[in-house]
Amino acid sequence: MDTFGTANIYDNLISDLVRANFKLKPREIIETLNLRRPIYRKTAAYGHFGRTDSDFTWEATDKAAKLASDAGLKHEPVGARK
Repeated sequence: MDTFGTANIYDNLISDLVRANFKLKPREIIETLNLRRPIYRKTAAYGHFGRTDSDFTWEATDKAAKLASDAGLKHEPVGARK
């Protein structure tokens, strides 16, 4: 992994945090994000990034505070920066 100097923490720490906090095997990703639901018509119509609909589980930020804490950073909720 290389963030090209844009990260606030070491690149290898980012990799370690991802491995420790996310299940990355295909079956685990499918189960974690509940991807076996018929929701894809919505994504075809208006895309899938930035959606607040509860069906779009990949937009969840429920791990952000723990990741920030584990990295030794202060967690700022989305939209808190100015």
